[in-house]
Amino acid sequence: MVTAVRYAVLGPIRVWRGEQELTPGPPKQQALLALLAVRAPGPVTVHEAVDLLWDDDPPDSAVNVVHRHIGGLRRLLEPGLPPRAEGGHVVRTGSGYRLAAGPTALDLARFRELRAEGRRAIGAGAAEDGVRPLAEALRLWQGPVTVRGMPRLRSHPVFVAVEHEYVAAAKEAADAICWEGSPFTEDVLAALRRAAAGRHRLDEALQARIVTGLAASGRQAEALELFGSVRADLSAELGMDPGPELRAAHERVLRQTPRQRPADTRDQGGPGGPGGSEPAKLAVRPAQLPADIPSFVGRVAELARSHELLGPDGHGIHAPVVIGAISGMAGVGKTTLAVHWAHAVADRFPDGQLYVNLRGFHPAMPPLSPDEAMRDMIDALGVQPGRVPDNPDALASFYRSLFAGRRFLILLDNARDSEQVRPLLPAAGGCLAIITSRHRLDGLIVADNARFIPLGLLTPAEGVELLVQRLGKERVTAELAAAQAIVDLCGRLPLALAIAGARAILHPTFSLAAIAAELRESQGNLDAFATRDTRTDARSIFSWSYTALSPAAARLFRLLSLHAAPDIAAPAVASLAGVPPREVRRQLAELVEHHLLSEHTPGRFTSHELLRAYAAELCEGQDDEETRAATRRRMIEHYLRSTHTADALLAPHRDRVPLPPVSAGVFPQTFGGQSEASDWCRRERHVLLAMVEQAARYAVKGDDSCWQLAATMEIFLDRHGRWQEQHHIQSTALETARRTGDLAGQAHALRGLGFAACRLGAFDEAQRCLSQAQTLFGRLADPIGQGRTHRYSAFLANVMKDHHRALDHYRRAADRYERTDHLSGRAMILNEIGWTHLLMGEYESALVHCEKAVLMHQEIGDRSGEAAAWDSIGWAHHHLRDYGQALVGYGHAIDLYQRTGDPALEADTLVHAGDSHQASSDPRQAAVVWRRALELYDGLGHPDAAGVRERLESLPSLEEAAPSR
Repeated sequence: MVTAVRYAVLGPIRVWRGEQELTPGPPKQQALLALLAVRAPGPVTVHEAVDLLWDDDPPDSAVNVVHRHIGGLRRLLEPGLPPRAEGGHVVRTGSGYRLAAGPTALDLARFRELRAEGRRAIGAGAAEDGVRPLAEALRLWQGPVTVRGMPRLRSHPVFVAVEHEYVAAAKEAADAICWEGSPFTEDVLAALRRAAAGRHRLDEALQARIVTGLAASGRQAEALELFGSVRADLSAELGMDPGPELRAAHERVLRQTPRQRPADTRDQGGPGGPGGSEPAKLAVRPAQLPADIPSFVGRVAELARSHELLGPDGHGIHAPVVIGAISGMAGVGKTTLAVHWAHAVADRFPDGQLYVNLRGFHPAMPPLSPDEAMRDMIDALGVQPGRVPDNPDALASFYRSLFAGRRFLILLDNARDSEQVRPLLPAAGGCLAIITSRHRLDGLIVADNARFIPLGLLTPAEGVELLVQRLGKERVTAELAAAQAIVDLCGRLPLALAIAGARAILHPTFSLAAIAAELRESQGNLDAFATRDTRTDARSIFSWSYTALSPAAARLFRLLSLHAAPDIAAPAVASLAGVPPREVRRQLAELVEHHLLSEHTPGRFTSHELLRAYAAELCEGQDDEETRAATRRRMIEHYLRSTHTADALLAPHRDRVPLPPVSAGVFPQTFGGQSEASDWCRRERHVLLAMVEQAARYAVKGDDSCWQLAATMEIFLDRHGRWQEQHHIQSTALETARRTGDLAGQAHALRGLGFAACRLGAFDEAQRCLSQAQTLFGRLADPIGQGRTHRYSAFLANVMKDHHRALDHYRRAADRYERTDHLSGRAMILNEIGWTHLLMGEYESALVHCEKAVLMHQEIGDRSGEAAAWDSIGWAHHHLRDYGQALVGYGHAIDLYQRTGDPALEADTLVHAGDSHQASSDPRQAAVVWRRALELYDGLGHPDAAGVRERLESLPSLEEAAPSR
């Protein structure tokens, strides 16, 4: 019997097993438990755990340490559970772990359940019924999530978000009391005061509710005293007067006027969408806003105007979409203001915050199309790829429907024009769209009622205050005239001031007067930052950091502009620069130190697009075309060889494109096993897709890197259900091979394109491409290429239910493999012929062929091929209604897939095993197996997850077997 375990994370982390309180272990183990509890019942990936425990500098052993702490937690929570057993309180998922804890076991889960109950009641118009569960939820709060010995975790975004949930619940309780017109209870007032402590003491919306609550409870003097205190703090710390919401609360106290009801909040969860129905639940509540800038200063008028767009209490779900268009010159701080505003009002949009960089003015990459942006946001909401329509009109309709009945904040950054933005605006009321652009977006202002927020330069006082925030009051006050000169010479441009401040920080012995003198002597202009005042030319400002670099770091800064994607991993930087990894790490550290590069996740680097533009200009002017071409070749070869190595681990016995010896200066990625290779492919997928495009752009006769890279990505993309991407890169590879006259490249690309078309249901295209590939492989006298093409053609024939044609293709493939003594191919064909007989209902024949395949795969040591054959054997026994033997076959396959680290094929076999459990009248065990398959598919973002959900939903009468939502 499993002993009940309870957890408390609203305050110091605490754990009980039964009635006994446990010591949760060392600080890192406690922190990991806190993360699992906050995310429960959802998963936590190993990479997230590493980021939590080590910030920016994890040791090489970080992943092993995480697994060790997981083991410690499992021993703590359930001492009798075997080390590698499934289930328990900490459950392994496809890419990490999750805590099996519901509302009765976890205070945070109970808090969220009570808050949702209160919001549903309020949304239904029963505010009085909503106050009770909200007050009960607030009583659970014992303080922010804290881990003894790791105080820095309080500022981690995951735990800060929990604190925001408490603040939002306190506001909701106050609003509900205002709605029903009752006195504020001491519980709610105390909760509001706790929420306003610490980091939220300057939250005007929160303080306004406390002022209102005190006055409503007959404590007018205390309310006025609080208003005066907050006003003084706002003035002293931000140089601001109270905003309209806090002023309105103050006026009501002075006039003793009745409280006004807050805006309709029926949209804040539960019923209340159009027609009163509850919107379908989304898999993910996104929180994508970039971090707010701690040194944010000024912009008082713009912030006041932006807050006025929403009104003092937000807006109801049936209100129009509010569109705030922030416009101004490059570097003036549009994104900074937008992010600051978004964080200030994020709690009013309980369904989440989405952020997309539309790349409207990116120097090296095209603007993001509306369709691409829609797909990015749909992906962020957890929608599986297979559910997303391909047709543009259907995609737009699907996108809009996701926002119906919900309240989202959407930040669309760096828009090029109104036409890029308009399709991305939600049609449902209750949402806020914040847009930044260098253009005024007149079309949105005229046709879509967008509110225009022009953003100009900082005032001189704000510019000095920005330097104070960065350099400290003492240093600036000591040279106030020089600081004012720097502000003036930087043209009061925030980006320029930030770089000037960085120079002063990096050189604490430099006087501000000396920095001001450098500004006066600087020459040049950066067109993107041109103003009427020539002293604001930013190229000279960028040059301060650049000229301070060592020659090696300066060269790296220039060459990084040639990379095809916005970010890059450290091993790839070594190949790009053509220097050993240890040496390049020193150069990267130097670039980060000088603020010319940022490490946004451990080992991955990016830079602002304006710095990339500056680097590209320098590269064009200082590095000749031979140098640039050599850099691109090394970069493409790095990704080709790394993917080739990963592909060899994902399918070790599969035939693959041979590569020549590694070129000098190229340092391919190495992997510790199949799982690590698969993780790398997932992490670098967007880069690899971009590299195929770059390889195509610069391909010349004799350069086969484009189609080779596409070919090495084929098995990874196929197993992860990325068939549209597969189709696109193979099309690109085919066009490039035709342009360069490469017959081998055309053959490989046509074969990959044909298989992707088959996956997408485009059977005529698939047949045409595979036929052309077969002809070309024949001209090349490549029997191995012909063999695999016949197998793909057989697969297509089976999909089209032409099984006799499939068997004919398999016979031809077997002939090619026998000529070349290709044992792995022959073993694969035996299994595939068996599967075809299975599709034909000839189950005994299927068993004969598949059992031969098992033996042959065992002889050559191909565990993945052996697993596939065992899966086929299981299916044959299943159709013979010998479900026990079917499960034996599936068990062998699952064990082999786990040992080879192949989650996609493991999930496929688990689905089959669940079918056998269901057929043998064991639906509960079927549900257990299907849930495991669903976890694996969801971890991969695989479209086949939809089919598993349908299976689980077919068991509605069994509470234990129902899918978790």
